[in-house]
Amino acid sequence: MKEFANDVEAAEALKSAYERLTSEISKVIIGQEHVVKLLLTSVFCQGHCLLVGVPGLAKTLLIRTIADALDLKFSRIQFTPDLMPSDILGAETLDKERNFKFIKGPIFANIILADEINRTPPKTQAALLESMQEYAVTIAGIKYDLDKPFFVLATQNPIEQEGTYPLPEAQLDRFMFNVKLDYPSYQQEIDIVKATTSDAKVDVKPILHAEEIKRFQHLVRKVPVTDNVVEYAVQLVHKTRPGSESAPDITNQYLEWGAGPRASQYLIMGAKCNAILSGKYSPDIEDVKQIALPTLTHRVVRNFKAEAEGIGIDTILKELIG
Repeated sequence: MKEFANDVEAAEALKSAYERLTSEISKVIIGQEHVVKLLLTSVFCQGHCLLVGVPGLAKTLLIRTIADALDLKFSRIQFTPDLMPSDILGAETLDKERNFKFIKGPIFANIILADEINRTPPKTQAALLESMQEYAVTIAGIKYDLDKPFFVLATQNPIEQEGTYPLPEAQLDRFMFNVKLDYPSYQQEIDIVKATTSDAKVDVKPILHAEEIKRFQHLVRKVPVTDNVVEYAVQLVHKTRPGSESAPDITNQYLEWGAGPRASQYLIMGAKCNAILSGKYSPDIEDVKQIALPTLTHRVVRNFKAEAEGIGIDTILKELIG
């Protein structure tokens, strides 16, 4: 593993690695550049992501491709109403000598795809969310550390809500970003159909390895931030809280709850990473604005008036970000 002379050289190496990653991922994934950037940002910030999109938008393929390009162990868990916590974490079983032996579950990987997380009851959701927070699982009183880097990507289908268990706000707050996947454009869809209906096989080369990713995660935390950028991020979060001194009319009128301090932390972490990926060595207010929407959208709750008038979360947040 290459040693860097200083942090500036390391930052340039991260930007270069990001460009090679996006180039490699684009061999398989057509379009979705903004989504890929947010997912890689959350990996380098040690965050987790919630992906919301209708079926068939290649969510699973996207995550598998990122795992291949990052040379990480990938695990996909399909969430269903009968899924038990032990199906995710693993369980103790008796071996031939009648001794208890722990069999590791699919959570013991680097990148976890939690497919349709809202299809499983809260008890099983909680088992996954504990591992996201603690980077460890506890089975029969024994703590097992998870391999790092560890990144959970949960998906939700926004259409079909029958038989689902929506994630409570406290659990949603553990995701760094809520990323919305849109339909591809007309030309992109033509390219997708051509690429996926032929016999050609695309191999994704690994660009980064686990140790390099951990080093870049450490580097992102070291990026310096000026006071005015921190103040802007915290001020923006305060603007989402109805009844606070900073709250404008639109907040007091249409929001029930605002974002907590974790939003401010993630705004700064995301801005640091966004700055490096854009070729800068310190974030400015523009970097905060670029990641503000996916950071805040799942942390604020509309009130009845907003719902009745059909005013969406994104409309309110865009007004606040200004």
